[in-house]
Amino acid sequence: MYKLLFSVVFRRMPAEAAHRLGFALIRSAASVPGCVWLLRRWLAPRDPVLRVDALNHELPGPLGLAAGFDKDAVGVDALGALGFAFVEVGTVTAEPQPGNPKPRLFRLPADRALINRMGFNNHGAAAAAARLRSRPRSRRGVVVGANIGKTKLTPQSAAAADYARSARLLAPSADYLVINVSSPNTPGLRDLQAVGELRTLIGAVQDALQSAGRGDIPLLLKIAPDLADEDVDAAADVALELGITGILATNTTVGRDHLISSAAEVAAAGSGGLSGPPLHPRALHVLRRLRARVADRLVLVAAGGIETPDDAWERIRAGATLLEGYTGFIYGGPLWPSRMHRGLARRAREAGFASVQDAVGTSVSVSG
Repeated sequence: MYKLLFSVVFRRMPAEAAHRLGFALIRSAASVPGCVWLLRRWLAPRDPVLRVDALNHELPGPLGLAAGFDKDAVGVDALGALGFAFVEVGTVTAEPQPGNPKPRLFRLPADRALINRMGFNNHGAAAAAARLRSRPRSRRGVVVGANIGKTKLTPQSAAAADYARSARLLAPSADYLVINVSSPNTPGLRDLQAVGELRTLIGAVQDALQSAGRGDIPLLLKIAPDLADEDVDAAADVALELGITGILATNTTVGRDHLISSAAEVAAAGSGGLSGPPLHPRALHVLRRLRARVADRLVLVAAGGIETPDDAWERIRAGATLLEGYTGFIYGGPLWPSRMHRGLARRAREAGFASVQDAVGTSVSVSG
């Protein structure tokens, strides 16, 4: 049904308009009394083999929704009811901002991929925090993370303070935080992945969390797939040195490798971050490198090109404790997270594991 709806309706609409419509339909359905409860009963992961202890929670499964879908925390419980074990909102910035000019989201259907240059369009950290605080307790049932980025107009010299402000606002109402220094769509943002900048930035966020009384909240760093291997190692070393919880690998790529779409179609989409299956090889390589470097001392969250249960199982065995999807959800539809969790449970049992968590990192040799 969803494939038909996608091809007849969504595919004929501009990608961002289709996203708004699809998300509105999800939220509308969830607003019907009893619907969230019914959806959870039907779609939430319940197989014990899927349970994962991570981010200070026992999660019913390893698959969550990546940041970018719900930028303003307007539908987290509706999305959780579809079978995601956690939902990451954002990217949120300290100040509201409109993002880049439209059009800024494009599909490459032949590759089941997306190109976006959204530019952190969002209503600001204060608005997102207020929405998270106001969630009806009766509907809460999903772990929520907040992904924070730099306000575009904030100068690079004030970036740490900008992130710290968002962290202070969001920490009281989020279950974990992600420092996003890896989007290609905010000028200069990826420069913050340099070791010296990272130390300053992470330290400022940690101080802000302590001042907010949330020094214990899990804190992760989201990195780009386009980092050189030695820079991936350096980011891992800084994460270990500063004692953050983990690394999210990876964001979208500025590369255009592994595409089968025509050159004209790719050129028409223009600049921006590429997501979906073409990102799979590099994202997997970065994950394996991180696992080899840090073993189980950091929680590794895999994103980028995870579309099938086989993709998910490969990332688990390559070192990911948790997984995030976005583009796979766009192309797969509302039943996608439930299908992914069921398929992952089957693969774990077929491989002889009592739980998916037991399989984490089993295909990677750890150095040292």
